[in-house]
Amino acid sequence: MKTLYMVSLGCPKNLVDSEVMLAALEQCGYTVVEEAEQASVVLVNTCGFIRPAVEEAIDAILDLAACKEENPDQRLVVTGCMVQRYGKELATELPEVDLFVGLDDFPRIGELIANIGPKPRVIARPGAASYLMDHRVPRRVSTPLFRSYLKITEGCDNRCAYCMIPSIRGQLRSRTIADVITEAARLEQAGVRELSLVAQDLTAYGRDLDEPVTLVHLLQSLLEKTAIPWLRLLYLYPASVTDELLRLMARGPRILPYLDIPFQHASDRVLQAMNRHYQRATLDDLVRRIRTHVPDCAIRTTLLVGFPGETEEDVAILVDSLTAWELDHVGVFQYQDEEGSVAAGLPHKVTDEEKEVRYQRLMATQAAISAQRQQRFVGRVEPVLIEGVSGESDLLLEGRTRFQAPEIDGCVYITSGKVSPGDIVAVRITEAHTYDLVGEVLDGEG
Repeated sequence: MKTLYMVSLGCPKNLVDSEVMLAALEQCGYTVVEEAEQASVVLVNTCGFIRPAVEEAIDAILDLAACKEENPDQRLVVTGCMVQRYGKELATELPEVDLFVGLDDFPRIGELIANIGPKPRVIARPGAASYLMDHRVPRRVSTPLFRSYLKITEGCDNRCAYCMIPSIRGQLRSRTIADVITEAARLEQAGVRELSLVAQDLTAYGRDLDEPVTLVHLLQSLLEKTAIPWLRLLYLYPASVTDELLRLMARGPRILPYLDIPFQHASDRVLQAMNRHYQRATLDDLVRRIRTHVPDCAIRTTLLVGFPGETEEDVAILVDSLTAWELDHVGVFQYQDEEGSVAAGLPHKVTDEEKEVRYQRLMATQAAISAQRQQRFVGRVEPVLIEGVSGESDLLLEGRTRFQAPEIDGCVYITSGKVSPGDIVAVRITEAHTYDLVGEVLDGEG
């Protein structure tokens, strides 16, 4: 029996890679099982972006290695960014693993597993990856059938001081518009109603291509050649969000009023040390421009506290900025040195204790802002994409508005109405909490 148990760690971009491997292994005759103990092959697709992600991956691998002790014929396979980053070191550190596969070779995972030998083997080309998938690569979507991610580029050229992605994933590589449209059309035919475009930086799309194309050109083609009702944009670089993009969003309601734009900080001094190519004034102007062109747009960002050299004055600037911006969704992370990064060599480290204090201060500031922002929805009727029965209670349904991205933002708890997963229906919002909303389906409206 060829049975497979897969764990996919990290971001949606990594999940797409997992789906490529899933399709490849299904073509080789593997059947997915729900328990690791039932599997002939256990596969962990890892993230290697930051230290906590590496630690999470190692913990997952060691937990699964315990299953292998009771089933000596089981094969344990590890793929992804962690393998690309650390390569052959892993074979020494994790002898329990039978096969390590990097980012250039994972599409041929079936062939590599078929040729596993008696000793651990590492298939990872040195340096950064160069692989770029296209629509010809089989992919088995693992998210609910009505929503999916679509990766439009690989790699990144931004070279932020704290980030290892360029050395792991390589330089920017964009898929052509025709290639992206072909995959999007296939996903639409499979029933996808919400398509989230993902990349390290969506705004960089097309810069490496011979044809003069941008993210706006790609979105125009998606609007013209598909009828997918919800198109969501995840991960845009602050200095590259153009008025042309915002005007397109304002004209085309199928491009959701939602932008995920990692700001990382608001202090000019810290932003410069991070090698982020903008200043606080850029961010102030960006928020103003978004709210001018797309007044109801939800803005999500991520912030990094405790960067080397960050002072109390820098944190105060960040708190003041959050208060002024009134963003909808904010994720805060505590800086960690990453081996090989420019930032790891910077002086004036912030202690872990101080990072935690600053983290809590920012989270408390944003919680109050979020609670206030959410109140604007009470009494409104919003289109909601139904996810299914709520994880909180079998008596509730759960869905998301246009302003809530899957798996990272809050949701809408639905107290009444007959609907099915994948439906987009009209819901009257009756309550608002710090991160979640409560509402009821309007009969006969969808």
